[in-house]
Amino acid sequence: AIMLLERITHGPAVMGGKPCIRGIRITVGTILGLLATGNSRERILQAYPILEPEDLDAVLLCGLANGGTGRPIGASMSLAIVVDMN
Repeated sequence: AIMLLERITHGPAVMGGKPCIRGIRITVGTILGLLATGNSRERILQAYPILEPEDLDAVLLCGLANGGTGRPIGASMSLAIVVDMN
C-alpha cells in the first residue's frame, strides 16, 4: 500500500497543490470523478495513455483513505491503511 501511495504526489508548484499522479498534471480528483461517473479502468487508460494500471490503484486507495475527497494523505493515515490491509 505504501508503494502505491508513493505514486500520489502533491506540491504547490503542480496543479495548485492538488494531489496528482506521479507529478503529472492529472489530479486524483479527476480520475476519481471519471470512475464515479462509470468510466471503466480500460477507458481511462485509453484516454490517458501516460497512466499505468497501478496509478489507478493508487487513486482508488487515496480516495478510500480520504472519503473520496482526493486530498493528500498524511503519514498517520498511510500507516492506518497499511495496518488495515494486513
